[in-house]
Amino acid sequence: MSDAPESSVSTRLVVESGLYIVATPIGNLGDLSPRAIAILGACEAVACEDTRVTGKLMNHAGMKKRLIRYDDHASDATREHLLALAAERPVALVSDAGTPLISDPGYKLVREARERGISVVSVPGPSALIVALTLSGLPTDRFLFGGFLPVKDKARGDIFAELGAVRATLVFYETAPRLVSALGAINAALPGREVAVARELTKKFEECRTGSPQDLIDHYTAHTPKGEIVLMIGPPGEEPAADLDIDALLRAELGDHKPSQAAARLAKAHGLDRKALYARAMELK
Repeated sequence: MSDAPESSVSTRLVVESGLYIVATPIGNLGDLSPRAIAILGACEAVACEDTRVTGKLMNHAGMKKRLIRYDDHASDATREHLLALAAERPVALVSDAGTPLISDPGYKLVREARERGISVVSVPGPSALIVALTLSGLPTDRFLFGGFLPVKDKARGDIFAELGAVRATLVFYETAPRLVSALGAINAALPGREVAVARELTKKFEECRTGSPQDLIDHYTAHTPKGEIVLMIGPPGEEPAADLDIDALLRAELGDHKPSQAAARLAKAHGLDRKALYARAMELK
């Protein structure tokens, strides 16, 4: 059986019942694929986060569809209604932008559809996560997606301490108003890491800026960021401990943390021995 791509969208036109997960543009409407248009056109209804946002997309595609709001606050009754509909007719699931279920609601709907034997089909397309990675120049052989960063400082710091030692590029979503504070938290928890900030992806003023956390803090303090943000942190380096200024790193951590916490954070961030770090932290304290 050949794995070659099909040459015509019409051969994939959906008419059967089921749930269709359809990726939508993250900024440039030209990224709505012909297959996505064909499937949306064949669906009985479209489940979406915001009917106003999806309504504009439908207008762009030249179609009118029944739109059913399905977001993080959707009731069990709404999900049951969508499942009952998908068992009989084709139903699409979209997010406001990008690929549904990637830090967006929908996994419960997909899980229950599969449990009930309802066909689930995914129609691939734009994803801010993937677009940002391809622009960043950071390693992409391994990456860990952490979703949206917590709002509170302590929770955000805990995330960086937990994931800092993972040998992979870390990827998070963030809002523009919180970007500088998030960069400050990275600077405190993971000093020396290369960081990339991607924003306005696929739009006219698309930007991907890389540098140290402090470099980016300085830039975005002087140039207030706008738009949706993808924040990426390079993996820990392979350099031996001898190449690290352990005392300087410990002093920076001791400014805000107890010796035990400072040692634990650096051990996770750089793969070092926690007990040795703690002993040195006590000497510096």
